[in-house]
Amino acid sequence: MRINWLTYVLTFFFFFYSIVTDVAVGVKRGSDELLSGSVLSSPNSNMSSMVVTANGNDNKKFKGDDKMDGAPSRVLHIRKLPGEVTETEVIALGLPFGKVTNILMLKGKNQAFLELATEEAAITMVNYYSAVTPHLRNQPIYIQYSNHKELKTDNTLNQRAQAVLQAVTAVQASNAPISGTTVSESAVTPAQSPVLRIIIDNMYYPVTLDVLHQIFSKFGAVLKIITFTKNNQFQALLQFGDPVNAQQAKQALDGQNIYNACCTLRIDFSKLVNLNVKYNNDKSRDYTRPDLPSGDGQPTLDPAIAAAFAKETSLLAVPGALSPLAIPNAAAAAAAAAAGRVGMPGVSAGGNTVLLVSNLNEEMVTPQSLFTLFGVYGDVQRVKILYNKKDSALIQMADGNQSQLAMSHLNGQKMYGKIIRVTLSKHQTVQLPREGLDDQGLTKDFGNSPLHRFKKPGSKNFQNIFPPSATLHLSNIPPSVAEEDLRTLFANTGGTVKAFKFFQRDHKMALLQMSTVEEAIQALIDLHNYNLGESHHLRVSFSKSTI
Repeated sequence: MRINWLTYVLTFFFFFYSIVTDVAVGVKRGSDELLSGSVLSSPNSNMSSMVVTANGNDNKKFKGDDKMDGAPSRVLHIRKLPGEVTETEVIALGLPFGKVTNILMLKGKNQAFLELATEEAAITMVNYYSAVTPHLRNQPIYIQYSNHKELKTDNTLNQRAQAVLQAVTAVQASNAPISGTTVSESAVTPAQSPVLRIIIDNMYYPVTLDVLHQIFSKFGAVLKIITFTKNNQFQALLQFGDPVNAQQAKQALDGQNIYNACCTLRIDFSKLVNLNVKYNNDKSRDYTRPDLPSGDGQPTLDPAIAAAFAKETSLLAVPGALSPLAIPNAAAAAAAAAAGRVGMPGVSAGGNTVLLVSNLNEEMVTPQSLFTLFGVYGDVQRVKILYNKKDSALIQMADGNQSQLAMSHLNGQKMYGKIIRVTLSKHQTVQLPREGLDDQGLTKDFGNSPLHRFKKPGSKNFQNIFPPSATLHLSNIPPSVAEEDLRTLFANTGGTVKAFKFFQRDHKMALLQMSTVEEAIQALIDLHNYNLGESHHLRVSFSKSTI
């Protein structure tokens, strides 16, 4: 009798197991290919509606789908989820295909159920992920139709998942500016997103993607960051794994300075609920996808290094050097020291001083043009255009901080019609040609140039370092030079002057706006130190202002 009972149980178990594992779809999904995937559909199923009730107890009350016949349903069963995955990440899988109306997380089983508004949306989603494997946190997951036609969840016990779903729905539907309010860890306000929009005001020193990651990761897992320049301001979108972490970070950091008296964080919630990152490089990073390429011909980030970003630990704290944010990163702190405003005991101005600049327009570029452009961010000592590869050059700055500053601002900018790439070189110095050797003027020593902007400690030039922008700041203008003279002068560089304005109290200075950043770069190269007469040489730099 006992043997018969055991046989019955084992027979039922294997029968159940064979059915459950019968249908599985989904493989790799590239995080940026989602919206460009082909959209397929099929007719609605006429199967009768089934309702499943779940009360949030993973292991006892809800056992998942007990049969998988593959028939379309607007409820999808997602399996093999990473243990630390959040509701937001699961919801984001369905958002490109339509409205997500319900979610049930079975974290003890590494599974979830996702309900879409229509069966057509679910069919499109399954068809897409049949061809393109979805990944969450660098782990493949599996998506299949559930035989349940509707999810009914006990909202009191499934409160967190429902709150996140409510937040995502509200953010998608809202066209108004979003602002957060205080929430507890178990509830989320309807206007809250896991994605923060960050603007850096008074950016006297460079703020890198890694600096942002170190600051914001104190509040929770940072999944993705995208940085960009808009309206002449450095901005970033940063996605947390959990909207609550985003709320906490906003409350703690909004209005704070990264460095003393500058680099002020202005933070608001984004209307986006998920970021699609194409590349892992100095402008964007998906910490859950270390396998992403770096793009534009740059070498792919080493997977071991990329994985380490997600587990980044404190490196070097510099006591008293920074504001209350106290970034524990010697490289980031040294970047601030480059501008001469932050005294940093124990942090030298060392580091690699030589930059490798590639993808140059070899028909147009000269050592002088590179000296002028890179001289906006530091004192260029030597420039060498490579003899056998004239689309590349080595540029030696005065110190490692200046080379970091120049790289962060000029990498990816357009010069003479080509997007240049700026990286640190393996060389420690730029060698001058041997005496008597003619290198066709490809190498030039600027060590004693009177045009260095940062020779004087504490110079005001340290306070006016900004990313390339369409608006230029002009100074040292003699009284005899009128607006029309300057407009004509700058139009002759090949661009269009859109606006001009003298400073009210000082006509020695003015703002001039070109049509594009590329035109402004060209004008700066051509006209910085231009002789305007009366012993006045025009000084040109990038401005953070617009006209």
